[in-house]
Amino acid sequence: MSIVCHADISKSTDFQLKHNFTIFKDGKLVFMTVSNKGDAQYEIPMARSSDTGEYECTVEAGGKTKSSNSLHVWVTGMTKPILTAEKKEVLEGEVVKLRCELPEEVPPLYFLFRKIKMNSTPKEKLVFEPYRNFSVVEFSVEEGDNILQFDCFGRRNVKLEFESSEYSNKTLVTVREPFIKPTLNAKPSSNITEGDRIQFECSTVVARMRDIEIILQKNRTILNSVRDEKLLKYSAVATLEDSGEYLCKVEQGRASKTTKLNVVVSELFPKPILAASMSKLDENKELTLSCSISGFRKANFSILRKNSNGDIWLKNSRNLTMRVNVNDTGSYICKAEVKGIVKESRPVRINVYAPVSKPTLSVVSGLPEVVLGKPLRLICRSVMGTPPITFTFYKGNEVKKVVINDTYATFLDENIRPNDRRGYKCDARNNHSSGMKTSNILNVTVIVPIRNASLGSIPYGEVEDGSEIAFLCSVKEGSWPIHFRIFRKTDHDVLLYEKSENADRVVWHKEAMKRQDTGTYYCMASNRANVDVKSHPITISVILAAWQKGIIAAFVLIPIAGAVTLTLWWFLCKKKKAKGPSMEMSGSALATNLTSEKLTRQHNDGDYYTGSSYIEDSENHMKSTDESNGPDLESAEVEYTEVEVSTLDPHRENTRAS
Repeated sequence: MSIVCHADISKSTDFQLKHNFTIFKDGKLVFMTVSNKGDAQYEIPMARSSDTGEYECTVEAGGKTKSSNSLHVWVTGMTKPILTAEKKEVLEGEVVKLRCELPEEVPPLYFLFRKIKMNSTPKEKLVFEPYRNFSVVEFSVEEGDNILQFDCFGRRNVKLEFESSEYSNKTLVTVREPFIKPTLNAKPSSNITEGDRIQFECSTVVARMRDIEIILQKNRTILNSVRDEKLLKYSAVATLEDSGEYLCKVEQGRASKTTKLNVVVSELFPKPILAASMSKLDENKELTLSCSISGFRKANFSILRKNSNGDIWLKNSRNLTMRVNVNDTGSYICKAEVKGIVKESRPVRINVYAPVSKPTLSVVSGLPEVVLGKPLRLICRSVMGTPPITFTFYKGNEVKKVVINDTYATFLDENIRPNDRRGYKCDARNNHSSGMKTSNILNVTVIVPIRNASLGSIPYGEVEDGSEIAFLCSVKEGSWPIHFRIFRKTDHDVLLYEKSENADRVVWHKEAMKRQDTGTYYCMASNRANVDVKSHPITISVILAAWQKGIIAAFVLIPIAGAVTLTLWWFLCKKKKAKGPSMEMSGSALATNLTSEKLTRQHNDGDYYTGSSYIEDSENHMKSTDESNGPDLESAEVEYTEVEVSTLDPHRENTRAS
């Protein structure tokens, strides 16, 4: 097969141009040449399936490069594989080593080997070889293989499709037996009566004794085995359990052959039967056990009691009579022996019962009480008595629950009502003939949780300093006794009072309230339900008492009243002075002016006088007392002038002089 690459190049003049040809297959370089001609040819002397692929050529000339379109080439068929075997003759248990080669083919390749046996389906093995054009496998030679044929063929993957070769030559391999199939015999016969001795013999003929093993087994249990010997023997006293299929196996290397033999052992006598006078009985009663064999009397009998640490022998006899107690409860068997064959009866269960004691009924939590809304769990115990014990719980005369247990039983009552007066009791009984025992009646107290606590006070809201106040903490509902607590809220709650009462309220009298007692108060109530219920808070303000207000009023009003009285008195005096007879004044105008000046100066100096320094009598005759003012005014000759003097009341208008 030739792959030709042609370059069509245009030139301006006639000159030699070198062409660089490169041919690729599936992107890999397979051929390269330099030529003066416009063609290059890639020769494949003998096309193989491995030459299938996409071919492409590239031409470089005068500094220019051009690639062709790809060309798909499909080469059908593969070379015929060659198969060789390492040995032409093998023994059973050995292996046949085969080599299959595809000459001139290129990996990766698949090889399929076949083992062909007469009248059977060929066995196949598929091997992938990524890096070589041959493969080697091994086939084991099994029992029954005599003349074997082997062949192979190759396969490759081309563009997601498989191309297969034709089958190789067939190779013949002969198989020899290393030993013959074993023979298994039973003596005196394969049909035997129990008690007789039976002997098994297993033998074979071998080509060589090395590494040969003979095994005798029954139901996958190996009874005996020998090595490097041609004969195996095994003997035993036959029992019914010895009936079944026995297998003799001979192994050497990988070779193995087996022979089977079925053995039937006839029964010498049936299993004994143990009978009891009673299976359930009271303690201190008499029990009789009897052992017998149907249709057979000559045997050695023994009676035993089953135990986890080994059966306890009681008596070598077919009959046993004893007075039982609770510890005699258990399983009993009898054994019978004839001609060395020992057979065991089925166990008989004997239960010995002690009477139950009077049960005690109590509350699991301890105290005979329950919180309303929560379940009540009761426990009924019977200290004495052989289990199982049947416990029956009653509420009043109503059966609530039946429990079968060993020493105690529990009952959960979830239907608790506040006014339920029915008591609880329980019965206990077992299989003892004494019958049933009943507990005492248990009365359970139903505790009603606290509901809706409230706090009030008398007086409410405000109280006078030093006065008494009464706090009333009450609940709407709750079982007695109730524990009341009264708190005052500060930066932390302060407990002021607490008391337990068989009542739904409590009153606390607090004497002599003080100003620092002003604040917020609340109360909490609880009972045996262990739930604290808190009231809404109330605010108490401590105010001044009436006498305290009076003292404060007195301290404030007395000075005010005095000031008012003094002002009124002064006002009345001035008013009376202004409305009296006219003053007779002697002296010159100097005296008059002097008097006016003095009055004016004293008023302006801020000293508030009523003028008493100038009043001689009640007739308002004014006379100067200042001796330094000059000569006696009374001796001066003056004109008498009638003057109307104004008062010092700033709210009155000055009177015009005339």
